[in-house]
Amino acid sequence: MPMKNMPEPPSLRDLFLLRPDIVFLNHGSFGACPRPVFEIYQQWQLELERQPVEFLIRRFPDLMREARAALAGYLGTQASNLVYVPNATAGINIVARSLRLSEDDEILSTDHEYGAMDRTWRFMCEKTGATYINGRVPLPLESREQFVEAVWSAVTDRTRVVFLSHITSPTALTFPVEDICRRAREAGIISVIDGAHAPGQLSLDLDRIGADFYAGNCHKWMLGPKGAGFLYARPEMQPRLEPLVVSWGWRSDAPGDSPFIDQHEWQGTRDPAAFLSVPAAIEFMRAHDWERVRAECHALAHEFRQRITELTGLPPLSPDSPEWYAQMVTVPLPDCDLDMLKRRLYDEYHIEIPVMMWNGTPLIRASFQAYNGSRDVERAIHALTISRS
Repeated sequence: MPMKNMPEPPSLRDLFLLRPDIVFLNHGSFGACPRPVFEIYQQWQLELERQPVEFLIRRFPDLMREARAALAGYLGTQASNLVYVPNATAGINIVARSLRLSEDDEILSTDHEYGAMDRTWRFMCEKTGATYINGRVPLPLESREQFVEAVWSAVTDRTRVVFLSHITSPTALTFPVEDICRRAREAGIISVIDGAHAPGQLSLDLDRIGADFYAGNCHKWMLGPKGAGFLYARPEMQPRLEPLVVSWGWRSDAPGDSPFIDQHEWQGTRDPAAFLSVPAAIEFMRAHDWERVRAECHALAHEFRQRITELTGLPPLSPDSPEWYAQMVTVPLPDCDLDMLKRRLYDEYHIEIPVMMWNGTPLIRASFQAYNGSRDVERAIHALTISRS
């Protein structure tokens, strides 16, 4: 049945730069920056170009402190525990390359991880002789306890690192990472969390989650410009990290905030405009009552999931609860030609939405952001119904 009493957000839709002819249901891939935040981003770029020496030598340290403080307040930690990085992939690479792995070590993960991160850990294992294990998390998920047991049952006396997504990329499931981080700490295992999709979708308290390392994006669900991400490290774990790029911040002669911040923040000439625009993205969400927006987007995801499930008769991946999915939801599809389906959805119906094969199961993943409304759900269901017939 069509969705009832779901308000359309035309005012917010108009604040985004997306093409009006596209039904954009793929915010999860690269995000979308609102016009007011993008304009702040361009203003920072102009300031940099008007006086590069003043900006990068005299102003940069204080500007970055202010940007880190705003981000830390949003994420539930101290600014001293954060550094800005271009994206979550860069953050995880810093961690993976810094750990002194050996052939006796295992990195335990799941079969729901993002492909670029799988490649990162396998790359490091080829160099060090360590073993990367994608433990199976059976579906459908039914409880936190089921998930924790599925992960922890694969821990051995060789497990040195547990690496998990907070919200998974292929299946869009929210994993109870806090439970795993707590058990890992008790067992002396390093916990590394890929939070690429979590900031902005979930209310985060990084200190409470308790991960040793947590990397996230500001350019996806936080609405920042492309090129803004962060790496969180617990204070006692910060000395373990080495910079991906060695520059003036390494063993700096100038007094700085900390070696952790200095060596990762200053990497030679680069444009910090995306980092400096993150406070504007946080303010944009505050000004537009983002708790309400997130609830409305979850309702759209719920409707999409329910309609697809009714259409296919296939069971969903998890219980129907915000505990398991937020603004992004993945639903199984019947066996079909996924390449043809994706082409038809985009070429004929102008719908941007990912369809993929994961563990032998065809999936469709829909992302809902402030610019989406119930008509987008209707158009997607209509296109899928016709494509199926």
